[in-house]
Amino acid sequence: MTQTRRSNDAAGRPRGGERTDAARNRARILAAAAEIVATDGIEGLTMAKVASASEVGVGTLYRRFGDRSGLAYALIDEREREFQQSFLTGPPPLGPGAPPLPRVRAFLHALTDRTFAQLDLLLMAETAGPFARFGGAYDAYHRHLSILIAEADPARDAPTLADALLAPLAANLVTYRLREHDLDPARLKAALDDLLSACLAARR
Repeated sequence: MTQTRRSNDAAGRPRGGERTDAARNRARILAAAAEIVATDGIEGLTMAKVASASEVGVGTLYRRFGDRSGLAYALIDEREREFQQSFLTGPPPLGPGAPPLPRVRAFLHALTDRTFAQLDLLLMAETAGPFARFGGAYDAYHRHLSILIAEADPARDAPTLADALLAPLAANLVTYRLREHDLDPARLKAALDDLLSACLAARR
């Protein structure tokens, strides 16, 4: 889900580092954009609104992020870095140090929270094309789950089970269930717990 720019990375950072004042500006811009999305949804995210809220010129926004889409992807990438850091190097059970199955459960719960927190943005990103959901972050999630499932039970088809566990977290499905059936994070986490138990219980 990263979007590469000619001179900036996906979060609007100039390649090769940036000045302290530029870093502060970027943080202020992303904080303002996140607040706008939280209150007005993705439809309310405009370059003019973000420029006004962050007290940064519209021209600066366009130079750093390219356009509104680039700004939206920057918000996703900023949160994604934090999330991946938490399950790769954070404290257990989400991070290393816990047995594999508790880590899978903690990961699915954390990914549920991460999905609900940026649902509008993820819906935009994951439906941009027929395979937009895959690659990037999805591959990182899939690899992480596959490793843990294989550690828990080497006889399992870990890659296929990883896809099965990630499927209920597709942004378009979560959005539909939220709008039509009042899905909430607690219900989804409970269902994922049941699915995890079913996936790994049959041969035991």
